[in-house]
Amino acid sequence: MTRRDPLITLNVNGTVHALSLPGTTPLLSVLRNDLGLNGPKFGCGLGECGSCTVLVDGVAARACVLHIGDVAGRSITTLEGLGGPDAMHPVQQAFVEMAGAQCGYCLNGMIMTTAALVDANPEPTDEQIREALRYNLCRCGTHVEILVAVRRAVEHVGAQRRDADRSRR
Repeated sequence: MTRRDPLITLNVNGTVHALSLPGTTPLLSVLRNDLGLNGPKFGCGLGECGSCTVLVDGVAARACVLHIGDVAGRSITTLEGLGGPDAMHPVQQAFVEMAGAQCGYCLNGMIMTTAALVDANPEPTDEQIREALRYNLCRCGTHVEILVAVRRAVEHVGAQRRDADRSRR
């Protein structure tokens, strides 16, 4: 008789997936290999570079070091879940407008970390932005462009919130 792993339920980008995998399976492997979501990248495999960043219940987290058993039933958002070409998230839009990437390998982590930051703090200071992004490594040196894109994202989020406030009145 073969042992079957219990079903683990993952809520990824608003879609529930029931998976028969060991709870120790890395979340990044499931996202990329089983669900076909390639926004999160495999970088270091140690949770140090940030290229695999996703949001777990709105908090930036490293998918390469999370096991699916640890995030079962929680809300997981990948780059694809933030928005797409027809309806970009304000952070995605800002990175496009400001050409906030060169090779793009760190882009997933930079965008996801920025999205978590502006959700928690819609008006971060430059120091808070640098602190939030300090553990996301950019190998090609686009740091200046990334910071400009994050500042633009803060402007977009602020405008979006002001518009929402006006429409509620």
